Amino acid sequence: MMTSSPSLDIEILPPEASSDTVLMAQIAELVNRVYAASEDGQWLPGATRTTASEIAEFTRAREIIVASISGVLVGSIRVQLLTPERGESGMLVSDPDRRNMGIGRELRRFTIDMLREQGVKTLQIELLVPRDWDQASKQFMAEWNERSGYQVVRKGAFEEQYPDLAPLLATPCDFIIYEKDIQNLRTQRSAG
Repeated sequence: MMTSSPSLDIEILPPEASSDTVLMAQIAELVNRVYAASEDGQWLPGATRTTASEIAEFTRAREIIVASISGVLVGSIRVQLLTPERGESGMLVSDPDRRNMGIGRELRRFTIDMLREQGVKTLQIELLVPRDWDQASKQFMAEWNERSGYQVVRKGAFEEQYPDLAPLLATPCDFIIYEKDIQNLRTQRSAG
């Protein structure tokens, strides 16, 4: 499955793309660069969000969707099936030098369309937020999620879900879990 706008191409990477070590490194670098800025203060210095080998693993499982402009990587998102009727997306990033071009919105739209075609009814998103202070980038994402029709269904402590990663946190953090019914959506240009 692939979609295009005049300059933005979006596709789910085929499993064989996992052997493209340059591409896997580019995706990991973009994810880590974006998350280093958006989660500044949440992690200890030097902690990274992902690795090229982890991106390759996700690619082999057909969980990585990329956006490119003229062959240049400008965004990505991870999508996975939790059950036949429930999907989850995460690690949504767009190149900071190309913000406000709708890359994130189009990645989400592509993800929703793909999951709907597979019969998925509900899309889940997890947002990692500092427990004791507000972070502008996380507030932006929370507001975008809510504007896009996602509803908060639960909140959980990061250390309970990921005890091995908890020591890398610089501050206590929580996950906010959002859900959206995607099967009964009307096609909308502002879908997120």
